[in-house]
Formats: sequence, C-alpha cells, structure tokens
Amino acid sequence: MAEKNNANIGFEKEIWDAACVLWGHIPAAEYRKVIVGLIFLRYISAAFDKRHKELVDEGDGFEDDIDAYTMENVFFVPEEARWSTIASAAHTPEIGMVIDNAMKAIEADNKSLKDVLPKNYASPDLDKRVLGDVVDIFTNSIDMGNAETNEDLLGRTYEYCIAQFAEKEGASGGEFYTPSSIVKTLVEILKPFENCRVYDPCCGSGGMFVQSAKFIQAHNGKRGAISVYGQEANADTWKMAKQSAF
Repeated sequence: MAEKNNANIGFEKEIWDAACVLWGHIPAAEYRKVIVGLIFLRYISAAFDKRHKELVDEGDGFEDDIDAYTMENVFFVPEEARWSTIASAAHTPEIGMVIDNAMKAIEADNKSLKDVLPKNYASPDLDKRVLGDVVDIFTNSIDMGNAETNEDLLGRTYEYCIAQFAEKEGASGGEFYTPSSIVKTLVEILKPFENCRVYDPCCGSGGMFVQSAKFIQAHNGKRGAISVYGQEANADTWKMAKQSAF
C-alpha cells in the first residue's frame, strides 16, 4: 500500500482552514502575527528535536550545548520553549503567557532572532480557549516521527499562509507578498547556485529567499550554501522575512 503523503491532500490548506478558528476572536491586524509565530515555533521545534535526538544518540553529552545546534544551522530551543511544553499547556488559562515566555526564551538564546518573534499571545484580546484549540491543531496535524519531512511541510504551510494573508488583505497585501510563481520565475532566471549572495532591496516577507533555498535544494545543493540579504521598511514585514529566511 502506498504510504500516505500529506503533500497530496492539501496539507497547507487543512492547516489554514483549521487555524481560521481564530477569525473573530482577535483583531485582524494581529491575526497574521499570531499564526506566523506559531508556524515558526513549530518549525524550529521540529528541527531542534531532530538534532537533539542525534546528539543524545551520539552519547557525547553535547545535547545541551548551544554550539552543537548552531553549527548545523539549527536554533537552540530551551526547555520552556519546546513544543511539548506549549502543547501541554494548551488548555490552561496561562497558555498565552507560556507562548510569550517561549518566544522571549528563544530570542535570549538565539541573538539573530532578537526583537523578531511576536509576543502578543497573552493579550486580553486573544481568547485563550481558542488559542489552545489552535495549538492542538498544530500538535495533532503534524506527525513528529520524521522531522525532515515535517520541516518541509511546515515551510510550505508558512508560504501558503502568507499568500492567504495577502489575499485577505487585498491591495495592501502586496506590501509584504509577491506571488510565488513570479518570484520563482525570477529565481530560475538568476540561478543562485552554491556560494551565491542573494539580495532583495524590497524583500517583503522573504519570498525571494524561500524560492532561492528551494532552487538550491532542487539542484542537489544544501540550503545553507547561499547567503541572503534584504531590506524592508515595514517592521512587521521585516520580522516575517527574518523568520522565513531561517
């Protein structure tokens, strides 16, 4: 029997539709930051868990050494910020504070993320019961058995959700998003092979960086083989770009 593949059943749309339970429970301007932050947190948790298991299996005692993660381009996620901690607190009144503290802890241990991650989950405007339901969605919809596959799915989900935000926000969505088909065409023309530097002077939410990484991977290269640089005037959009670039 063929193995079930989430990529063939609209995985990204399932996550988006489920996460839309937040509509009506939070100001529209905050919704994007809440969802993007959770996607990013889930993404780096999957990568951390995979690397942590590798280090434990090696048996050299480096599983709590930050350098053992950064050398592999993996963010170190302290215990209070790991997804297992978030998931266990999903249906407690403190879930918003738990997520905000997780974001702060991650920034403290990963200086490249300083002032990047959203910390609006404890806001009284955000229904904590509904937030817990969204955390459950991200916990139960993604099998942690294969971290590499999950990172790909989460990356695709991030890209899909950014596109949906742009569509919902109409003309203003163009401020942070250019359709991936257009960006992909530009990248195919530029051909950013290994050791290239990719610069986008109006980087928006980082679509050029995402597509450049995909180009490298499609041509048997390592994602970290290129350097990306960008400029963005809008602070919130810049934060999305920083998250997508990782």
